[in-house]
Amino acid sequence: MLFQNRYNQLDSKLYTSQSPKPLHGAKAGHFNVALADELQWSTDEKALWVEICSGQHPLSDCSALAMVYAGHQFGHWAGQLGDGRGLLLAQVLNKKNQVIDLHLKGAGLTPYSRGGDGRAVLRSVIREYLAGHALNSLGVPSSNAVGFTSSQQGVQRETLEPGAMLLRTSDCHIRFGHFEWINQYAPELLGDFAMQCIAWHYPECLEDPQPILSFARAVVKRTAKMIADWQAVGFAHGVMNTDNLNITGSTLDFGPFGFLERFKPDWINNHSDHQGRYCYQNQPRMAHWNLSILLNNLMPLAPHTEKESFKQHMIACLADFEVTFLQHYQEKMCFKMGLPQFHKESFECTLHFLQILQREKLDYTQSFIRLQEGHFNALKDDCIDRDGFDAFMQRYQSIRIHQDQAQLNDSMQQHNPRYILRNHMAQQAIERAEHDDFSEVTRLFALLATPFTHQPAQERASDLQPPHIDATEIAISCSS
Repeated sequence: MLFQNRYNQLDSKLYTSQSPKPLHGAKAGHFNVALADELQWSTDEKALWVEICSGQHPLSDCSALAMVYAGHQFGHWAGQLGDGRGLLLAQVLNKKNQVIDLHLKGAGLTPYSRGGDGRAVLRSVIREYLAGHALNSLGVPSSNAVGFTSSQQGVQRETLEPGAMLLRTSDCHIRFGHFEWINQYAPELLGDFAMQCIAWHYPECLEDPQPILSFARAVVKRTAKMIADWQAVGFAHGVMNTDNLNITGSTLDFGPFGFLERFKPDWINNHSDHQGRYCYQNQPRMAHWNLSILLNNLMPLAPHTEKESFKQHMIACLADFEVTFLQHYQEKMCFKMGLPQFHKESFECTLHFLQILQREKLDYTQSFIRLQEGHFNALKDDCIDRDGFDAFMQRYQSIRIHQDQAQLNDSMQQHNPRYILRNHMAQQAIERAEHDDFSEVTRLFALLATPFTHQPAQERASDLQPPHIDATEIAISCSS
């Protein structure tokens, strides 16, 4: 690996240096060879992947650290938080010369563990490993992982579960909550920290006469695009606290996430989200709220003589969220529908289709595949309101009739995945892995690597099927 450690050059108030605490009896789980290649792992490093991914093999010239940050959780100020079970192990250069974080989860207690045990269980590690891989394969900016290990050491949650570690990668682990912590506990660091974030992640903003405002605009736009990507593929994060969104607009911190199956926009996938704050349909609004917190924490950087104009510019930055989100979301959905973006009725027709999916409780992913493949009768057969479906089809075909059909169909092929990580798929992999059988993780990893390609030899019928229409909705616990 080519190390490019830089976070440890910041003020020491922002982190605590410490080494990982390995679990007893580490065992191989799964290794992402392609990602290791992208991160320029040597042959020797690949041979030691189990030791590296379980914290047993220290990386040369690297001092691991736990970041401190704060945040709002479920809309309420939660005070100081931080890496309570993970360590920034190192930062390395990938083949594109980009700096990538290596973050080891389940690495033991830190000063920010807040009564936790600093560990991760196999169940949550497998879910995050497959989810990051799935989103990256879908083209959605996200953390990823080089590999994970299981162990012989139990970790107590509701029951005693196998302990595990995950070596996560991300372009950035700097969260909105970093700025909240600095403003609350070390305000003297705010200016230098913000400018360093800009230099690392938005260097083009340094050319602007007002780099802080340029930075704010860029973070708003990237976040808006990420949320639009989530909505288009049917991904629900489940816990969009300010400490779980980073400044580069890439998905971070998989807890009680889920992919939509039967289309229910108000589906709550987080067992702890009693009011549905972070349900699928609320994600754009929650991202806007979180961004307002971030931008408010940049306000102290306003020039002394320009505070009011700086505030108005920040308000304008935040207003860009809705414009960017809608533009990107409408574009994605038109691609999925095979409709031309320029047509004035394309997006309304898209909403018409979503209304049918919601009313008829149809599967989100497979309904788009049926539309893509022209299986209109199969879609209609699943509808109670068949006349309503006919009305949609008449509208849909009238928009497409004079367009370049081949081009529209090609866009559908590129934007409609056949395979998503359904909850029951992940659960089957977890249950086998808890008996030291990682074959289902391997199968799903291969399946989700090319989600837009039909893989009859790899898929199972259950991979394409949503829960029974009368099944109890699944909500995932935050316990990890």
